[in-house]
Amino acid sequence: MGMELSEKKWKLAFATSPGQKPRLRDIDAWDLGRMKQEVARTLERFKLPAETPVYCCYEAGRDGFAVHRALEAQGWHSLVMDSSSIEVSRRKRRAKADGLDAGKLVNLLARYQQGETKAFKVVRVPSREEEDRRHWHRELKVLKDDRARISARLRSWLKLHGIRWKGSLRGLGGRLEQLRDWEGQPLPEVHRECLRLEAERWEDLSEQIEKLDRKRREWMKTHCNPVWEQVVQLMKLKGIGIETAWYLTLELFGWRRFENRRQLASLAGISPTPYDSGDGHHEQGITKNSNSQMRAILIEMAWSWVRYQPSSALTLWWKRRFSEAGGRARKIGIVAVARKLLIALWKFLRFGEIPEGANLKLVDL
Repeated sequence: MGMELSEKKWKLAFATSPGQKPRLRDIDAWDLGRMKQEVARTLERFKLPAETPVYCCYEAGRDGFAVHRALEAQGWHSLVMDSSSIEVSRRKRRAKADGLDAGKLVNLLARYQQGETKAFKVVRVPSREEEDRRHWHRELKVLKDDRARISARLRSWLKLHGIRWKGSLRGLGGRLEQLRDWEGQPLPEVHRECLRLEAERWEDLSEQIEKLDRKRREWMKTHCNPVWEQVVQLMKLKGIGIETAWYLTLELFGWRRFENRRQLASLAGISPTPYDSGDGHHEQGITKNSNSQMRAILIEMAWSWVRYQPSSALTLWWKRRFSEAGGRARKIGIVAVARKLLIALWKFLRFGEIPEGANLKLVDL
């Protein structure tokens, strides 16, 4: 059964073998009772026993993994497809419809079940607990981004009147009456009120960030398990703080399993993509398969590593290869450092191999 999901309707496509014309049915979203009926009718139509195993698939997206868990609860086998791995036509214009998409999915699933495991890539589904833990750093990221946006707006508004505010914005709302513009005049009334509202929003966000971060640290201390042990272990390396250690553990190392370094680099989206066809030979850059936040954190971690681990073999390699080059070459080199460092951290957590020349530090939570 291939499923094309939307807000109100789900399109179901049933087949028993690749290339077979699928049986299409529409149901209301999350109408699991109707779905069970359609599965039973399909088994009768195909003259299959009622105990025949049912395999389902849908594309990973906004619906998340709740659909997967609901399908598994019915006793069916569910696979979540990586959308970017699905075959598409290269024509400039191609037909697009829910029925066609559902039929395409069930055809790919039939091929996959017959042994063609490269028909598409399967997404690793986290458990409820693993998925819930990831909301710590994701919510912190949203709050910090909102605060940064308000901070930039406050400083820009102050600069309109020739005021350059230095340091933290904490307490700005209570000092607006004393502020003077470049002429020594008080700020205009309406503008001053707008500044006060934005300053209050900044204070509220700062309080929420501190509260959430405090709860996260308390959670780490009270829930001792291998995941938190990995966070602490990563923080023992100089140049890696709680935010980076937390993100890498909760998004990569804490619940995923990697067989080799290629899988790790590919998932992180920082593996190279060479072009070698005929007389053409060149590098197209990194794959960027992961989300932009993961790549940003990895590259930021690489810069911190070069700064705080000057005697490590990885830093010495980067300096030898790229320190005398131009700015663009150094940026390219730091991506290579990020890839090598990510693999070194994986070995550090899995096998206990400390990166060559790296210095450790005490961890205080």
